[in-house]
Amino acid sequence: MSDSAHARRSARRYHLHATSAVSAPRPRQASPDELAQDRLEVLLGPDDLRQGLERDALIGLSASPKWLPPKYFYDDRGSILFEQITRLPEYYQTRTEHAILTAHAADIAETSGAQVVLELGSGSSAKTRLLLDAFLATGRLSGYVPVDVSAGALRAAMTDLRRDYPGLALHGAVADFDRHLDELPAPGTRMVVFLGGTLGNHPPETRGEFLAALSAAMRPGETLLLGVDLVKDPDRLIAAYDDSAGVTAAFNRNVLAVLDRELGGDLDPSDFAHRAVWEPDREWIEMRLRAVRPVRARLEGLDLDLAFAEGEELRTEISAKFRREGITAELGAAGLTVEHWWTDDAEDFAVLLARR
Repeated sequence: MSDSAHARRSARRYHLHATSAVSAPRPRQASPDELAQDRLEVLLGPDDLRQGLERDALIGLSASPKWLPPKYFYDDRGSILFEQITRLPEYYQTRTEHAILTAHAADIAETSGAQVVLELGSGSSAKTRLLLDAFLATGRLSGYVPVDVSAGALRAAMTDLRRDYPGLALHGAVADFDRHLDELPAPGTRMVVFLGGTLGNHPPETRGEFLAALSAAMRPGETLLLGVDLVKDPDRLIAAYDDSAGVTAAFNRNVLAVLDRELGGDLDPSDFAHRAVWEPDREWIEMRLRAVRPVRARLEGLDLDLAFAEGEELRTEISAKFRREGITAELGAAGLTVEHWWTDDAEDFAVLLARR
């Protein structure tokens, strides 16, 4: 799993079809009057989300081996389970990233020099408040642009932010940042925030496409604040994705309940066992569901019959772990230069600032 407010409140984005960097137009420049009142742009509607689920389930469950994007973990129950995961002793990512931001938010604000904070997958904007406070202290911050797939989460977050930050202009966008990077509000020089290790949900090929598209949607001088989980002892990684209390196992199997409810299925989560596997050659964790017996099921909404042999696995997530030299090179290939790197003493997690 990767940790982000976006994940906790709605759905982490799984970048299967990133926009081509070649064709991405320049971001739209908002007028000064647009910051005079709170705004919420809707670039993604309920029909778009439904079509995405149908497309992804049909492609992934018809593949060999079978797979699903991890964004479908996050219905109401999945979001509650993930909140529990972030508090488990084995799951270091949330508390470590929060500690890094607490220690270095002032440095981040000063180094970035941005006027606007734009957050991809903002959800409740909880961790971002550390950054907003630091940016406000510089006297340069003119606005915050939260971006999420959930209109409800955005409205709730903006209501809370308006209460706590009465002088800050808010310009939310309901959007899928697989598809809408070039359409996101640009009301001043931005720092794009992408926290929680969510980049690791990309396989390498689409990760490069996503970073190139993001870079193309940024103006020269704008910055990216990126949180990445680092390579470490595989036993610690596996424990973080297969906790002793079984919360992650319940979280993983919950995706089957989502398919049943949304697509008229009859999958039984008890037919599947949770697995977390470290792939050393790829340096990523895979979460899988393994059939404990032969399974036959149907998704009526897709007119799709499913068959799993005993022991057959469904991959539900990859979570890549990074090395400093590797992520620096990947960002460089996308036209983003790493200027600063902040980490914890154990070097479990890193937050970096890269400039376009």
